[in-house]
Amino acid sequence: MADVDSTAAPWRPQPPLSRVAVARLVQLAGAYNIIGVLMPSPHGRLGELAAWIPTSGVLTARAASAASGLLLIYLGAGLRRGKHRAWQVAVVLAGAGVVLHLARGWHYDAAGVSAALLVMLIIVRHRFHTRADPWNRWRALIALLGFGGAGFVIGLAEIALRATRLEGRPGLLDQVREAGLGLVGLTGPLRFTRPVAAEQVSYTTGAFGLLAIGVAVVLLLRPANRLPQRTRADDDTLRQLLRRHGESDSLGYFALRPDKSLFWTPSRRAVIAYRVINGVSLASGDPIGPASEWPQVIAAWLRDCAEHGWTPAVLGCGAAGGKAFRKAGLDVVELGDEAILDVATFSVQGRALRSVRQAVGRVERAGFQCQVARLRDLPAEAVAEAKRSADAFRDGKVERGFSMALSRIGDPRDGDCLFVICRDAGGQIRGLLQFVPWGAHGLSLDLMRGDRTAENGLTEFMVVSTVNAAREMGGRRISLNFAVLRSIFARADELGAGPFLRLTHRLLTTASKLWQIESLYRSNAKYQPTWSPRYLCFPVVRDLPRIAVAALSAEAFLPRLGWRR
Repeated sequence: MADVDSTAAPWRPQPPLSRVAVARLVQLAGAYNIIGVLMPSPHGRLGELAAWIPTSGVLTARAASAASGLLLIYLGAGLRRGKHRAWQVAVVLAGAGVVLHLARGWHYDAAGVSAALLVMLIIVRHRFHTRADPWNRWRALIALLGFGGAGFVIGLAEIALRATRLEGRPGLLDQVREAGLGLVGLTGPLRFTRPVAAEQVSYTTGAFGLLAIGVAVVLLLRPANRLPQRTRADDDTLRQLLRRHGESDSLGYFALRPDKSLFWTPSRRAVIAYRVINGVSLASGDPIGPASEWPQVIAAWLRDCAEHGWTPAVLGCGAAGGKAFRKAGLDVVELGDEAILDVATFSVQGRALRSVRQAVGRVERAGFQCQVARLRDLPAEAVAEAKRSADAFRDGKVERGFSMALSRIGDPRDGDCLFVICRDAGGQIRGLLQFVPWGAHGLSLDLMRGDRTAENGLTEFMVVSTVNAAREMGGRRISLNFAVLRSIFARADELGAGPFLRLTHRLLTTASKLWQIESLYRSNAKYQPTWSPRYLCFPVVRDLPRIAVAALSAEAFLPRLGWRR
């Protein structure tokens, strides 16, 4: 749970130009480090260094300079978002760069660049204040100790295996010093009879040392996350808002998913449901509450994103929500269309729905029957049986859904949900639908499961049975599946479709083999629904790849990787 913070800095779709400039300069300095390492040192400088630094130290300084250059380039994205921890790491690398450039061959020009970079970072320190995830410090420390410890143990093992190639009889303490210094690229007290043996030990320990530092920095700079912190009071207040304002958005009830965080206004009259995934604060649907409260909660949510360095995005909002988010500074593009059936006018009679009518008749003749009832009116045994059947019919082990899925069945708190249980002539469950409430007079499809071996037309039979039952219950509209980029499929079938549209259609058809994009559109279109557009909101175009990955992860189309608390 989170509430509006009126003291937070205002949100802007683009970072300040000064912060972008700093990020670019840091990345250029990193590239300069790498190029400098690749260039040969001036003649005679390595000889001058020999009196001060051993050869292994010079080689270590070269490798560390290259590694610090790569890290500076990596830090650019964090600096653009104003991450304070990225600034801290950049300061450390810039300061270390001065020493490293001198140690690898008296490179005064590169050392001067690092010094200037250090001074600039200190001057602009007030521009980098984004909060970091405190757990990242522990993750980075664990990675540093873990990889460093592994390199130390492996280094000791290599020394033990090459004990016959050691000069003299060094003790265990000398071996420990050799492995420990090798992690930071320095030569220890041991001397090998063969140079190749010494090189193998130093390469192994040095590689693990660089790996430990690199992984620790990456983990330290990972975007902060926010786990859902919902109370029973939050859910009760949310349900009250849905009862008063649930008619405005068919996705409103899905805000009750337990894996979504809630961002409230101080009056608790409006709320945004969202989840933070890999640095993207992904909201779904319109804000819940009176439209007059939307600007306040949207502005506060955007400020919260800026404070933590998250990229704000909205998945599947309606036209009203899209206008509100656009006024707040987000860009809006059409994502697809939601299929909506008008209960009063829907009929399978007529040529347009001939295929649906034939499918329903075929299933009816096979002896199938549908039971349509609210969850609260079903006996516990029937609910338990439906849950077992839903698990059995699921395609794979992953429960997909985020924006238009509740991801639970039979919870007593969802008593208003509508169950459609289809049984064959023998009384066995062969299909199941679950609809969540859409205000007082609507239904929104949540779950659709069916036995693949059942009679063809099972889904059509369940949908038509739902419409008929909803008509008797006083229902007015039913929301079916969401069709991503529906307009492309629809226009590609029309006369005169252009080459770009046909190319896009081919790409989507190929993607449909993995994600069933086209099949969802075709399965909805057969009912001749009213199409209601849904939108994607985002700050700038370059954020779309990150948002797409976050959305696919949220919908469980991509594996969720990362640490769990």
